[in-house]
Amino acid sequence: MKQNITAMEWFVEQLPIRIINSYLAEIAKAKTMEREQIQKAFSDGQETPLNHPTLPHYSREEYFNDNYNK
Repeated sequence: MKQNITAMEWFVEQLPIRIINSYLAEIAKAKTMEREQIQKAFSDGQETPLNHPTLPHYSREEYFNDNYNK
């Protein structure tokens, strides 16, 4: 499966290394927050009133790892 890049990862790639090195903790926190938002959005989309047992069910972690982890 093709790996996607998150907006945060793209943004960090655009920054000069001196900026990245100055904000390592903040960048790590922002990436964690973004990951949690993506996972929550996926989970929220899975919670529907209609239960479709034939559709595959991913956990939010599986979805994120399959689509964003490299």
